[in-house]
Amino acid sequence: MCGAEVKILPEGVQRVAQALLAKNHAHGPVMLGEACRTAQEAADVLGVAVGQIAKSIIFRRKIDDSAVLVITSGDRRVDEKKVAALVGAVGRADASFVKNQTGFSIGGVSPIAHSTEPVTLVDKDLFRFDEIWAAAGHPHAVFKLNPRDLETLARAPVVDVTESLKTLAP
Repeated sequence: MCGAEVKILPEGVQRVAQALLAKNHAHGPVMLGEACRTAQEAADVLGVAVGQIAKSIIFRRKIDDSAVLVITSGDRRVDEKKVAALVGAVGRADASFVKNQTGFSIGGVSPIAHSTEPVTLVDKDLFRFDEIWAAAGHPHAVFKLNPRDLETLARAPVVDVTESLKTLAP
């Protein structure tokens, strides 16, 4: 993707595209024909396993109101207690907080190019896959990468922050 192509994208996608270009990432944002606000919707449109979708979940750290970004596999649930053990007590973030802190709306929160740098954690379960997809700043936009790229682009530690599979079983 060249600079001219970036200018025709929605603003949030432009920020992501520019960040990817600056890091010489091999894959730019792809605009999809339909909104993919959930991991399952994105997986269905892309024809991949839901686990290959890198969900960007924003929490609000209670002590200082900082945004905490947890990037996890689309088939996993974040364990708030594990997150709190790493960064301090967290609570849910509403849509206004997410937009103000990241510059992105829920459903399009990218793991990179936030307007305010969040505290970021990458869940280890993403490393089950060679190829993953992440939101690119808009509900219609995604980009392809591998988990190591995500770790580097997000400048974040890889940790265990999801509920155990036993917890998820019926």
